[in-house]
Amino acid sequence: MVNEAAGLEESGVKYLCLVFYDEKVRTGLSEQESQALIQEAIQFDNGLRASGHLIAAHPLEAVHSATTLRVRGGKMTITDGPFAETHEQIGGFLLIEARDLNEAIQLASRVPPARLGGVEVRPIIEMTQSPKKRPE
Repeated sequence: MVNEAAGLEESGVKYLCLVFYDEKVRTGLSEQESQALIQEAIQFDNGLRASGHLIAAHPLEAVHSATTLRVRGGKMTITDGPFAETHEQIGGFLLIEARDLNEAIQLASRVPPARLGGVEVRPIIEMTQSPKKRPE
């Protein structure tokens, strides 16, 4: 990880932070609450970017716009909608770099939309790594 703000170069682990919440709660926010949440998320992302932790972050369209595909026996089937019927849906993601899981959790705990649901933090597997070097 390169922390340009501090002028430091560190070795970090990449983590995918899946932001999830009940879309009914999100769409139930007033216009003012919604805009405040968006602005807070933009400021949070800018702070992560400035600290050298943020690789990418994006909200997702509503779950009804999802398409799920499956490949079985060489044949692909496509279904409109999400993979599973759940009360909470993935609303966005952040790809971050952190020293370790503890730092990744601390960073993810400040993701503004997490107040509407939660954030799943998972280390990614660098495909260039040998299996012995994969994070546990």
